[in-house]
Amino acid sequence: MPQDIERKPLGLIAGMGYLPMAVAEEAHRQGYKVFAVGLEPVVNEALRDYVDEFTIVNVAKLGTLIKTLKGAGLTEAVMAGKVPKSLLYKNKTMPDMKAVSFLIKLKDNNDDSILNALVEEFKSEGIKILNITDFTSGMLTPAGLLTKKGLSKDEQKDIDFGFPLAKEMGRLDIGQTIVVKGRAVMAVEAIEGTDMAIRRGGELAVTGAVVIKTSKPAQDKRFDYPAVGLDTIAAMKEVKARVLAVEADNTLIVQKDAVIKEAQAAGISIIGVKY
Repeated sequence: MPQDIERKPLGLIAGMGYLPMAVAEEAHRQGYKVFAVGLEPVVNEALRDYVDEFTIVNVAKLGTLIKTLKGAGLTEAVMAGKVPKSLLYKNKTMPDMKAVSFLIKLKDNNDDSILNALVEEFKSEGIKILNITDFTSGMLTPAGLLTKKGLSKDEQKDIDFGFPLAKEMGRLDIGQTIVVKGRAVMAVEAIEGTDMAIRRGGELAVTGAVVIKTSKPAQDKRFDYPAVGLDTIAAMKEVKARVLAVEADNTLIVQKDAVIKEAQAAGISIIGVKY
């Protein structure tokens, strides 16, 4: 880690996947000292090797999370890594009183409702949530074909058919991913998350599915920013999906070089679509 010479502290509220590690690396390049709070049970504990300080708090313990951030003297934080909403229903840990109070006040359990309310809760405690794009500019998807394998006419038709539908699903705050084949929707991402939606839709398509991921029409850059990575490619390989179409400039590819290499080896095309 960089030497601690008047470095500005940054809180990193870390969910699952590699994205928190990539954010930590970029934050260090920008001169921050990174204090990571990993959310149990989803955080990858390998994150501790990428940050200056690391602690774990159960995702149901909102009061503990806030106390931990404030106890470290943090006034700015960034949220990185998916925290599946299904944990609301499956997590067996009893929420603390802060979390119970927070959940009772929600108007509904849609992603945007939860996350906007959470950002306001942090703000009321003196903690500003920064845009994740401040630490991920190198991961933004460029427009155009990113792999050597091009698209068939039918695959392009599926992209043209599916993109407006994926945007509408985002507007409705249902999900950011759909799976298409033959101009028919095989699956729409909901509470299960992207990878499970890919598996479900890919199995129905049998082979050759097109996976489309977009940002929401009014995407908040502080949270739930759409991202794909090696897990996305692994899920596509399982069901013999053939195209990953992601919105250019408004989605992230985490570990981009490795993702493109894995996709090419599996015969999967990746394209950034300007929409």
